[in-house]
Amino acid sequence: MTNERIRLSVGAASGQRATAAAVGVLFTALGAAFVLLPLVAEGLLRRVTGFGDPVPSYDQVRDLPPELLPPDLRDSAAATPAPLRYAGLCGLPFALLGLYLVLRVLRTAAWLDGTRASVRGALGTRTVDLATAEVRGGTIAHRPGDDGVVRVPSLIARDRDSGRRVTIPLQGPGLGDLPPSELRALAEAITAGRPDRGRDAEAHALAGRLRHMAGNPLGR
Repeated sequence: MTNERIRLSVGAASGQRATAAAVGVLFTALGAAFVLLPLVAEGLLRRVTGFGDPVPSYDQVRDLPPELLPPDLRDSAAATPAPLRYAGLCGLPFALLGLYLVLRVLRTAAWLDGTRASVRGALGTRTVDLATAEVRGGTIAHRPGDDGVVRVPSLIARDRDSGRRVTIPLQGPGLGDLPPSELRALAEAITAGRPDRGRDAEAHALAGRLRHMAGNPLGR
């Protein structure tokens, strides 16, 4: 068992990363523009949306008696078209979605440091010790492009104390199995210091399947 930090070959391929990042930047830019537009072009929006001519300011009519002031100037809330200012908030979800897409595609990574597996997502990193965690096999949905959604085999590990969970895809960006060295490293981390009987017997069986995948990289 080595304590060397091993970066796992997970995440999107370079072409997919570029496409997803471009889409995320576009969503962020459009959302931000929609949010800022009412603030920088309120006068234009008022004319386009039919709010009519702007009412005179108080400075223009301050010499008039209060009872002769236009009704709009008596009620400051009516003088400002609040709906226009707050309409830009509709673009906020699009800006946040685009930012999330960019962060997810650029930050997603996984690595193995001794027996501790870490998976980094858009907003944070989770770490679980594979030597003591509950481990099992599973699948996650992956959309490679024109081929539609496929189910990718994965390793799911859950910390027995905290309940923290990480999911590590067992196939890389090109939907091929992880390199044999990475599969063997995962198997060694799972079985390090772990008894092979009782509730841990299933973990050893899973490690055996990982070693089998490493020994048969082209087998299915």
